[in-house]
Amino acid sequence: MSTVRTIQVLVKLLPSIFALRKDRKKWINQEKNQIDSEQFRKNARKVLDTFISLGPVYIKLGQWLSSRADILPQPYLDELSKLQDSVPPAPFDQVKPIIEKELGPINEKFDEIDPNSISGASLGQVYRGTVSDQQIVVKVKRPGIEKIVAEDLKVLKKILPLALRFVDPNLRYSANAMLSQFIETIYEEMDYTNELQNLKTIKNDMADSNKVVVPSVYDDLSSKNVLTMEYLPGIKVTNVQALDEQGIDREQLVIDVHKVFFTMLLKHSIFHADPHPGNISVTDDGKLILYDYGMVGRINNETRFKLIRLYLALVERNPSRVVNAMSELSMLTPGYNRSVIEKGIELSIRAMYGNKPDEMEVQSLMELANQTMSKFPFVLPKNLALYMRMASIIEGIYKTHNVDFKFVKVLKNILEEENLIPQAYVQELKISFDNFSKSIDSAIRLGPEIQKLMDEAQIFMKKRKPMVLLSGSIFASAIFMGSVFLHQSNESLGIIGMIISGIVITISGLFRKY
Repeated sequence: MSTVRTIQVLVKLLPSIFALRKDRKKWINQEKNQIDSEQFRKNARKVLDTFISLGPVYIKLGQWLSSRADILPQPYLDELSKLQDSVPPAPFDQVKPIIEKELGPINEKFDEIDPNSISGASLGQVYRGTVSDQQIVVKVKRPGIEKIVAEDLKVLKKILPLALRFVDPNLRYSANAMLSQFIETIYEEMDYTNELQNLKTIKNDMADSNKVVVPSVYDDLSSKNVLTMEYLPGIKVTNVQALDEQGIDREQLVIDVHKVFFTMLLKHSIFHADPHPGNISVTDDGKLILYDYGMVGRINNETRFKLIRLYLALVERNPSRVVNAMSELSMLTPGYNRSVIEKGIELSIRAMYGNKPDEMEVQSLMELANQTMSKFPFVLPKNLALYMRMASIIEGIYKTHNVDFKFVKVLKNILEEENLIPQAYVQELKISFDNFSKSIDSAIRLGPEIQKLMDEAQIFMKKRKPMVLLSGSIFASAIFMGSVFLHQSNESLGIIGMIISGIVITISGLFRKY
């Protein structure tokens, strides 16, 4: 069966691989006079249709690729972003044995379950029911999905080496890393005990928020293959007409979507990585309801500290330090050309801090940014790739509503409210001091770095209400001494939203007008 499937997939994918090879070459070389935008979109739509025809694993793969500006040209990203996780459900008589094998007889565990599925995804399907007169939903793994996934992943592993012979070396590195990340994620999604724990963690993390509702879970009615949750109905987040009829402030709604998802990043170690419109609804009073916690990302403190350096380098417009931080984050392939990367970062930072562009300039910057990601040897570690996916989907929600929205302002508010900016300066100074202790060269550079950071810190504090009666020089000294002598805090220093938003805005093509 594996050989037959491999041939079937190859026959369907090869035309798209050859088209992508040709399109990518043009895109990378910026041969604008040779770029036929309509032909690019046509080829991208064929890829979309091919993934749909090949079934669940390839639908998931297409979704995964939809935010990978380091792999695909912008028109391909645009088309694949339309790929919804929707597959006709299997008949209930094939699903019922799964539920009863995991939980016991349905009539003993549930008051009732409606045999008509309310949602069919590539890996599972969802049914409504009641337990003790409470409305619930039951998510059940698609019959036989483990075998299908295992078979198609074997096929992908066979096909990828062949396909990569037709692409440039940078893409080969990114594609191999991407496949490894994809395989790990799809297996995580197929174990509902993971999703149950993800849901509980996010529900606890967001318990103090008045902007989001997370469903409760029924532990005794859940297992590896079945997940039972509280039923929370609402208006789909992109249903503009229904939201307007309900009187929902859509500008505030867009702000709330960003605040909820970026707060997960800024404050907590786990974030929802699949916020497509089917997974977000809105209550009658404007709160967000989040569904489907199978795909999440995690950021540890070590990564956060490295991201802090990237953040500081971006806001201070220092390409060299940006490259240092990206290298430490394993975002660059081995043997990269540092001078070329720095020039690309410099161009991106200048665009980020330049005059407000018009519509034509925005489109031009998006294309340039995507070409930069394709041309330079960037690779995204798993959770940064998941973040890119999350950010690109949220961008689509914002575009649907087309309201006045200042992304950077929202992030700045979160950072200030959580008092994260001063901590970022402290961490940067600590790293600078560590470098100073290691080499004379670092010592030479330390003086200007400290002065610049102190100036930034003083400016920041002057804008805030005074909290302690210290002069600027004493405050600067206190920060420096604290960075040297205080133990590393266990408190989450999550500023990934601001950091990666800089990359999203300036490098991956998700440029926002602000």
